[in-house]
Amino acid sequence: MPLVGLEELRAAQRRIAGVAVRTPLMPAPWAEDGNRRLWLKPENLQPTGAFKIRGAYNRLAQLSAAERERGVVAQSSGNHAQAIAYAAKMLGIKAVIVMPDTSPAVKVESTRSYGAEVLLVAPERREDTPGELRERHGYVWVPPFDDLDIIAGQGTVGLEIGEDAPDELDTVLVPVSGGGLISGVAAAIKLTTPGVRVIGVEPELAADAQASLRAGERLSWPVADTYRTIADGLRTPALGVLPFEHVQAYVDDIVTVTEEEIRDTVAVLARRGRLVAEPSGAVATAGYLHRADELRGRVFAAVVSGGNLEPKLLSELLAA
Repeated sequence: MPLVGLEELRAAQRRIAGVAVRTPLMPAPWAEDGNRRLWLKPENLQPTGAFKIRGAYNRLAQLSAAERERGVVAQSSGNHAQAIAYAAKMLGIKAVIVMPDTSPAVKVESTRSYGAEVLLVAPERREDTPGELRERHGYVWVPPFDDLDIIAGQGTVGLEIGEDAPDELDTVLVPVSGGGLISGVAAAIKLTTPGVRVIGVEPELAADAQASLRAGERLSWPVADTYRTIADGLRTPALGVLPFEHVQAYVDDIVTVTEEEIRDTVAVLARRGRLVAEPSGAVATAGYLHRADELRGRVFAAVVSGGNLEPKLLSELLAA
């Protein structure tokens, strides 16, 4: 199974320049604990509010003229949806997005605002519907994570961390869902800054990736189980095939955080870090705040992967 290489990562970095924001690596002095320090990579500052624009644009920009004419179809709970819609609008491509009907309204509305056609389906239909549309209309399928171009685009997050990090950096924390982000980041870190550990963080209620890494095989969790977590962007029931290969090759470990810890971290990032993070975007920071002792690192970087959350939910979490 092919793994993304440094050449593909560098090419993606050049391709998305001027489209995706080169987000800063921000110190978080409020999170210092003795000799332990934290840096944040705020991907919530991207045009669509999440890192997904990197992979989406990298993939769509490489479509042939004939493929662009056909249009694209994707499925997502929200952040990949918005990224595909945004990139497609920039490139003049028709986009049809399948979203579970449990998706936050703010993500659905944002996806439509970029001109995409949105189809809301039951969560158990989100995987099958795009294939049916592709067969019926000839759309080009753009997967959310199981694609080398998507992985390479997301991996530019890791290239930037490696370029901007202090020499003392020893641990990078990354949210895990279908695995596109952690695959790209882990490849970039291991290929450019060897010796730095890459650790995934996911909710206890959707810990299929941790189970898969420790079992040495891809395991799938029932949708009914993964949909219990507040982190709606991390409810994918299994790692993708390509991401699993990258996780096995490059990821040092995966830890989990509780729902209470995720909720608490959203509030901490807003109050102390002045960053609006959705629950999915807060899990890596939660890993630092609540698992640092077991991770045994000294200088951490955590990816704040997205900030698209309902205002009402943010208000509730801040009031808790």
